Amino acid sequence: MAYNFDELIERRNTRSYKWDQVKTLFGDEDILPLWVADMDFYSPPAVRKVIQERAEIGIFGYSFRTPSYLESITNWFKRRHQWTIKSDWIVDVPSVVTTLSLSIDLFTEKGDSVVIQSPVYYPFYDVIKGNGRKIERNPLQMINGRYEMDFAHLETLFAAGAKMMLLCNPHNPGGRVWERETLERLAQLALQYNVIIVSDEIHCDLTFPEHPYTPFASLSEEVANITVTALAATKTFNLPGLHTSFAVISNPSMRAIFDQRVKVLSIHMASHFAQDAVQAAYNESEQWLEDMLVYVKGNMDYAVAYLAEHAPAIKPLLSEGTYLLWLDCRAISEEPAVLKELMHKKAKVAFNEGSMFGVEGAGWLRVNMACPRSILEQALKQFADAIKG
Repeated sequence: MAYNFDELIERRNTRSYKWDQVKTLFGDEDILPLWVADMDFYSPPAVRKVIQERAEIGIFGYSFRTPSYLESITNWFKRRHQWTIKSDWIVDVPSVVTTLSLSIDLFTEKGDSVVIQSPVYYPFYDVIKGNGRKIERNPLQMINGRYEMDFAHLETLFAAGAKMMLLCNPHNPGGRVWERETLERLAQLALQYNVIIVSDEIHCDLTFPEHPYTPFASLSEEVANITVTALAATKTFNLPGLHTSFAVISNPSMRAIFDQRVKVLSIHMASHFAQDAVQAAYNESEQWLEDMLVYVKGNMDYAVAYLAEHAPAIKPLLSEGTYLLWLDCRAISEEPAVLKELMHKKAKVAFNEGSMFGVEGAGWLRVNMACPRSILEQALKQFADAIKG
């Protein structure tokens, strides 16, 4: 492996939300954080190099995005995911959540129903409620140890008048990589009932062998016409602090509406650093990604084996993608307060408590595996020892 993912990088006192907020958020500065979804790995060398070069310019004036930036995106998705994207379908926005919120605001009306498949990434709830829309939950079903969509219930929500669905593909926190057949069934219902699909696909590059990612909008031109896809290089290459993402919208009328609002809000200007970092990531950092995925999968396997031996009451949901491991801790407690006490007071670790992803997540914990093995080993030991105690 060409990259050293075992290296311990001191992130304290760097204004790191993950590391420097543990006392504020969890009550103790000694807590080991494996929660918020950023990595404790250096970003790829090509990315760091181009950012350093941009910094050395010494003048941080207004910038514009270049054709080569757009080509890096379209080439990446064609090469890695066999998805042909046209450059003029791409609209830059600061974050995936920005795309979700704008889509709800622009393509639904106050009081409309928006479907989510819970448990799911917690900002899904915020952007629906914050825009004055109604949350309609289509809970995922646990079948044979992995999540499946409840299509019968979903159709009742679509038939009752839901205008939009927020899809998480791959799924966070469950690590489920939706197969083409599943997405095709969803697409059939969405087309039948004229429901817009806004698909958060930020984890698309983080899937493991035998679980290929299928872009929802790639199913057909007809499906793409009702889809807004939210994407970013930030999760893939550990760039979340650069606040860069893009929406892919092939429907020209929807894209015009979306693009106009982005410009009205003046969030369309290119960052001095971000576009160059994205270009270096997509053009020069694929081997880094391949090596990182192997390392993270090793962390996943280690965690599953360790918990089976030292904390068998915990049942991990085997992840098909993302660097997040979803732990079923209901045999210990389904009470969020009990699990928080166990983590923060006794084990001195911070995982994500599951009810933040919806009521279906109560009794579960989400653990970030994108860290050096030694950090993971220490966190799991402290957690298992606290359970035994």
